[in-house]
Amino acid sequence: MRLNSKITAVKNMALQPPNNGHSVYNLNDALKLAQERFTAIGMMQQCQKSGSLYSPETVTINYLNEIYKIDVASVEVDFIDSHQPVPPRDKILILHYFTQAKGTPLTGKPITYRELPGGLVYYPTFIKRTIKPLVDFFGKNPKLLLKAGKLVGAKQGETGDASLIIDVFPRVPITIILWQGDNELTAEVNILFDANIADYLTSEDVTIICETITWRLINYAKKV
Repeated sequence: MRLNSKITAVKNMALQPPNNGHSVYNLNDALKLAQERFTAIGMMQQCQKSGSLYSPETVTINYLNEIYKIDVASVEVDFIDSHQPVPPRDKILILHYFTQAKGTPLTGKPITYRELPGGLVYYPTFIKRTIKPLVDFFGKNPKLLLKAGKLVGAKQGETGDASLIIDVFPRVPITIILWQGDNELTAEVNILFDANIADYLTSEDVTIICETITWRLINYAKKV
């Protein structure tokens, strides 16, 4: 089920993750580079690899329970059925996924962030930006995580006290598993990826996507 236009508007105004010091200038540079890569790639072949739809004017792609279109001529990224602006970070992630996709099928093998290229080095940052906020907010209320998950199109998993399976992009599922905390045990959260994810996204992109999911879940949960 896709989000209605009202929820989409709220998402774009309030549900983006913290900026964490990234300047608009840096985002603009990253977006420009991603757009240049897009124009240099073979569209039809890359649509097959990324699970996107191609027409002479646009590429259509699913990202976090929404449908986006990329204008082939201008390389502008927009919602397919909304005039709300797409945040620059989401534009960059969508373009990165499209241009980096290798078409690798799902392996069924779950891996952690530490198993990604450079994952061991960047794991403390990943914990700070994703795991810790999820533990702090949902650690004692797994049912709230499940409710919020419905608003990002997540499927309920069967692991832990609560788990979500989120199809971020075609062929890129992310699983969030929560073990509830109490007066004696600290809550724990784990985030798992299919082993094919490095053939679609860089480790930095994975961090940003997981951070985006984290803050959407938290902010949706504040409204349910």
